[in-house]
Amino acid sequence: MTAEERSNLQAVSNYVKRILDPTYILSYMNPWLGEDEVQYIQAEKNNKGPMEAASLFLKYLLQLKEEGWFRGFLDALSNAGYSGLYEAIANWNFQKLEKLEEYRELLKRLQPAFKDRIDPTSILPEMPDCVISQEYEEIMQVCCNKGIMAGAEKMAECLLRSDKENWPKTLKLALENDNNSFSELWMVGEDAKDVEAEDLEEDDMGTSSVHFVYQEDPQRENLSQNSCTPADVSRPKLCSQLKPRNYQRELALPAMKGKNTIICAPTGCGKTFVSLLICEHHLKTFPQGQKGKVVFFANHVPVYEQQKSVFSEYFEKLGYSVAGIAGATVENVPVKYIVENNDIIVLTPQILVNNLKDGTIPSLSVFTLMIFDECHNTYKQHPYNKIMFYYLDQKLGGSSDPLPQVVGMTASVGVGDAKNTDEAVEYICKLCAALDASVIATVKENLEELQEIVYTPQKISRRVESRTTNEFKCIISQLMRETESLAKGVFEELENLSKIQNREFGTQKYEQWIVQVHKACRTFQLPDKDEESRMCKALYLYTSHLRKYNDALIISEHAQMKDALDYLKNFFKDVRAAGFDETEQDLTRRFEGKVQELEKISMDPSNENPKLKDLYLILQEEYHVSPETKTILFVKTRALVDAIKKWIEENSKLSFLKPGILTGRGKTSQTTGMTLPAQKCVLDAFRSNGDHNILIATSVADEGIDIAQCNLVILYEYVGNVIKMIQTRGRGRAKGSKCLLLTSNADVIEKENINMYKEKMMNESILRLQTCDEAKFKEKLLCIQTDEKFIRDNQQNVKPKLDKQNKKLLCGKCKALACYTSEIRKLKDSHYTVVGETFKKCFVTRPHPRPKSCGDFDKIGKIFCARQDCSHDWGIRAKVNAFEIPLIKIQSFVVEDTVTGKQMCPSKWKDFHFQTTPFNPEELSE
Repeated sequence: MTAEERSNLQAVSNYVKRILDPTYILSYMNPWLGEDEVQYIQAEKNNKGPMEAASLFLKYLLQLKEEGWFRGFLDALSNAGYSGLYEAIANWNFQKLEKLEEYRELLKRLQPAFKDRIDPTSILPEMPDCVISQEYEEIMQVCCNKGIMAGAEKMAECLLRSDKENWPKTLKLALENDNNSFSELWMVGEDAKDVEAEDLEEDDMGTSSVHFVYQEDPQRENLSQNSCTPADVSRPKLCSQLKPRNYQRELALPAMKGKNTIICAPTGCGKTFVSLLICEHHLKTFPQGQKGKVVFFANHVPVYEQQKSVFSEYFEKLGYSVAGIAGATVENVPVKYIVENNDIIVLTPQILVNNLKDGTIPSLSVFTLMIFDECHNTYKQHPYNKIMFYYLDQKLGGSSDPLPQVVGMTASVGVGDAKNTDEAVEYICKLCAALDASVIATVKENLEELQEIVYTPQKISRRVESRTTNEFKCIISQLMRETESLAKGVFEELENLSKIQNREFGTQKYEQWIVQVHKACRTFQLPDKDEESRMCKALYLYTSHLRKYNDALIISEHAQMKDALDYLKNFFKDVRAAGFDETEQDLTRRFEGKVQELEKISMDPSNENPKLKDLYLILQEEYHVSPETKTILFVKTRALVDAIKKWIEENSKLSFLKPGILTGRGKTSQTTGMTLPAQKCVLDAFRSNGDHNILIATSVADEGIDIAQCNLVILYEYVGNVIKMIQTRGRGRAKGSKCLLLTSNADVIEKENINMYKEKMMNESILRLQTCDEAKFKEKLLCIQTDEKFIRDNQQNVKPKLDKQNKKLLCGKCKALACYTSEIRKLKDSHYTVVGETFKKCFVTRPHPRPKSCGDFDKIGKIFCARQDCSHDWGIRAKVNAFEIPLIKIQSFVVEDTVTGKQMCPSKWKDFHFQTTPFNPEELSE
C-alpha cells in the first residue's frame, strides 16, 4: 500500500466506522492481526459497540507494515459481504454511501416506530441483500430468542450500518408488500424531503423513544437546575455541565473529603448524580503524575447497563476512559486488560470476586475508589461483602499497600430484626463496619430543598373483605384431602416427614410443608429398593399435585376463580403430555370429575372476589379524577400477575388501562422469567405510551427501577421488610402520589405498621450515630471488624474434607441409578458432565424449548430420566466447542454413600464436597 492510499484510508475512516462491524471480518484478517489484537477488538465491541471496535480496528490496520494488508482488507470486506464499502474504498468514491446518509437520519428519527411496527420475520426475507448474511442470521435469532420487538431493534441497527445502496427502496417495497403501516412513514426519493419533525411527533415518535432506566437517571430526575433544552426530552442525556443541587453537594461532601461514606437518601433524589460528582472530584484531585482508578459496582445486569451508559456519557467528554464487564461478556473480555487500561470500570460484583480469587486482579490496591450501589446488600455471603472481606483482610493484616476509598449508596440501610433503637444502632454499625464507613451522609441542612424535589407518597392501608363462602375452595380442599389420603396410603408416617404442623390449605405455610416433604422423600430409604423407588416417586407426584392445588387456592383468594381453574387445567394438560403413569391418571380423573362443577362456580357472578371489587373501585375513582394517572400494582407471584392482567383486560370499564406486566428474569420450577429486552419493552411502553397506564409487577420493580411519572402505587397483598417498603413506596415519584396497601389480612397491615415504626427507628439510629465522636465510632467499627475477621478466619480454616470415596447419583424422583461420582467431570469451574457409555442409556434427550448460547456453551436440548414412568428433568444437552455433552444439575439427584447407604440432597454443587476430575475431551473420543 502506498503512503497516499494509507492517507486516503485515514481520511475516510468515518465511513468505515459508521458501516463496518470488524468482528465479521476478523477471521479473514488472521495473516495481519495477532490474537491479542483480535481479542481487544472483540472486547471493544462488547463494551462500547461496533463503531468503537471499528475505530480500534482501523488503528491497528494503519500501523501495519507488512506487504499486502490493504489488499487483504479489501478481500475481507468482499468476502464478508460489505460490497458497498468495498466498492467505495477500491475506487475511492463514496458518493453512493453519502446518498444513504439522509435515510440513516430518517431511520434514526423513526426508530421507535420501526421497533413497534416491524416484524423482521415477515420483512427481512424480502430484502436479504440489504444486510450481510451474518447480520441476517443474528436478526432472526434475536426474534426467536428475545421476541419480535428486540429483533426489530436489531434490524434497525443493522440497516443504519448497511452499505447497500438500494436498501431504502427495497425496504419500501417489502413494507408495501406486507401492508405494513410503517410504509406511510418511510419516504423514499423526493417524498423523503417532505417529512418534517412535526409529522413524526404527531405519530408519537418523540415520546416512544424514552429510555428504560433501572436507576435514578440524572437528567430525568431533574437533578440539574441547569436543565437540557426541550428538544432533548425525548432522548434524555446528561448535559455537559450539570449544576448540582445543594442537598446533592451536602450528600457528596464527606466523600469528597476522602472519607469512607454511606450515602443514605430517598429514591429519586439523584444518588447516581452524587456518585458522578464524587467520582469526578476524586479523579481531578490526584497530584501531577498520579492517576485515580474508580470501580462502580451494580448488583444486577440491567442496573449495570444503565450506570455504564451514564458514566460513559458523562466522563468520556471529560477525557476519561470508561469500560464495563457484566454477565456473559466476561467470557470474551480480558478483565485484567479492562481494569488496567481504563479510568472508570463498571462491574457486577461477582466478576471482581472471581478475579480476586484466581489472582487475575492481585488486590484491591489497583483501585483508588470503590462505589457500591444498593450497599445495604453488604452482608453474609453477598458478593459485596466478599469484596470487602479482601479489603478488611488487607487493612487488618498490616499490609503497606494503599486501600481504596469506599462509598456506598442506598435508600435505606435497614435495621434487620432490631426491636428497639439500641439494636438498630448495632445493626447499622455492622453495615458501616462491613463497608469500613465512618460517615453516614444524609440530608439535614438542605432538607426543605430535598422535600421540594422528592415527594414521599401518602401511605394508606385499606382492609378489604374476603369471600364469606367459597365453594371453589371447598371442592379444591376436598381434592387435596383425597390426595393427602392417597399419599398416606403410600406412607403412613407422611405427617412425620415434615416438622411443620397446623398447616392450612391455600397458604404459604402449606407450601413450606410440601417443600419439606419433597426433601424428606428424596432421602427416604427402605431395604427393598424397588419399593423405595415406587414409594418415593408416588409421594413426589402426590405432593407435586398438592402444590398446584395450593397455588390455585392462592390465585382464587386474590384473583378470579376461573384464573385458578385455568391454572389447574394447564397443569393437568402438561401432566398428560409427560409420563402420565397410573398415579397421574388417577389424580387426573379425580380432577376432571370436578371440572364441570368448578367451571359452573367460577362463572357465577355472585362468586366475584370482593378484593377485586375494591381494586376496581380504587382504579375507577383514581382515573375518573385524574385520567393521566400512572399506576404500579405490586403482587406476590407471577401467577397473580397474569391473573390480574387478565381480569383488567376482560373488565370493559378497565380495559382502557392496557396493563403491562413486569416480572423477574429468574426461572421457577414452572416458568421462565422475562428476558431483559422484554423488560425494557414493557417499561418503554409504560413510560412513553399514554395508552399504557398500569404496570402489574412482582418484586423485580421495587428496587432500582425509576419511573418518575408514577403517581399511584398499589400493594395488593404485598408486604416485605422495611427496605422493601421504602423502595416500593419510592416508585411513586410524582407530586400528589399515593401508596395504597390493599389486603384482607390484618396481619399484613400490622406488619406494614411495624415497618413504618422500623423506618422511624432507623432514622433515629442514623441521627444518633451522626452525633457520635468520629474517633470513637471508628474505634467501635474496628472492634466489630476484628471480631468478624476472627470468626471468618476460623471458618475458613475448617475447610471441608474432600470425599474421595465413589458415590452413587440417583434420580431425585424415582431413585434410579444415574451414575457414579467417578464418572463425573468438571468443566469451567461450575459445570459438570458424565462420561462413559452407561450414563447414555440412563437419560433421553428432547429439543430445548429455548435454545441459546451461554458463553462458551450452546444449549441444544434438555435431558430427562429415561424411565418412562419418571421423565425427571436432569439438566441440559450442550454443545461445548465441537462436543455435544450432557450437563447435569445436582439438585435433580440424590447422592448415596456406597458403603453406608446414607443419602443426601445437595442443592448446589459447592455443597457436595467430592473429589472432582477435570473434563478431558479425549475421554469422549475413546
